[in-house]
Amino acid sequence: MASVIIAGVGSYAPERILTNEELAKTVDTSDEWIRTRSGIGERRIAGENEACSDMAVHAARAALADAKMSASDIDLLIVATCTPDRPLPSTACIVQHKLGVPAHTTCFDISAACSGFLYAMEIAYGMLITNRYKRALIIGAEKLSTIVDWSDRTTCVLFGDAAGAAVLTKVAQPGIGIIGSDLGADGEFADKLMIHAGGSSCPASAQSVEARQHFIRMNGKEVFKSAVRVMETVCREMMEQHQLTPDQISLVIPHQANIRIIEALAGNLKLPMDKFFVNLDRYGNTSSATIPLALDEARRSGRVKPGDLTLLVAFGAGLTYGAALVRW
Repeated sequence: MASVIIAGVGSYAPERILTNEELAKTVDTSDEWIRTRSGIGERRIAGENEACSDMAVHAARAALADAKMSASDIDLLIVATCTPDRPLPSTACIVQHKLGVPAHTTCFDISAACSGFLYAMEIAYGMLITNRYKRALIIGAEKLSTIVDWSDRTTCVLFGDAAGAAVLTKVAQPGIGIIGSDLGADGEFADKLMIHAGGSSCPASAQSVEARQHFIRMNGKEVFKSAVRVMETVCREMMEQHQLTPDQISLVIPHQANIRIIEALAGNLKLPMDKFFVNLDRYGNTSSATIPLALDEARRSGRVKPGDLTLLVAFGAGLTYGAALVRW
């Protein structure tokens, strides 16, 4: 049996750091209020001329270097994003051109919000296993600063910009790499985290812009409850499918949305917090970029070692959710 492994990872965060103290100068908030409710201390903000595709390219180059590959080796490119450069063409095609990926490569975007990277991983896994593709580059990239209402303190304090990427390839050795995944969605909760205007059901207009309908709106309490519930469910399903106990998981890399969500998940799974990798204090919620960004930092800091079992888990607008189990 062949396996699909993560051959390389990389990430990118813009230079500009926006601290809680700076935000407190423009909205009614404070460092203590933000940290207490989210665990976030600062976030990165992309430059005015720095597009989602630019950040994706930076992360992709780092992942390719880590995998000791070049852009010419890639024959499948997937970009997970809810902040594409444009409605069309896909950001993946723009990244393909900027990165120098061959013209015959299959390129497309997916939209699963904060679960996007795990959705991209599962899609790439399935396409690689068919033997029709050899090497996949999957990227989670977001410029959320462009869809945040900076006058809304309930959302503007949470989000940041970043990108993360991974190179996937197939190997003959069984039992390593991506050994399992479980994805899902529940559209009943679609209105709990959404952007009202800008799509076909509510096209952009002078009225929609004036009403500030092109920004993220969120029902925080409902999202919190749903997030804890679905992430616990898929984590338990992953462990049950592979007959694992929580103590056999070396590291959990959760979606970096809110420290209280992560703490609740840890408590429900009866896992110590030191088994969870957390970097949201420095980046905030970067949506589809959070897991590859955290994975890259975890590997570089020595938290991921050969033979380890790492559990990746996320939730996002939709409501989408998923988990993946990786053996290094």
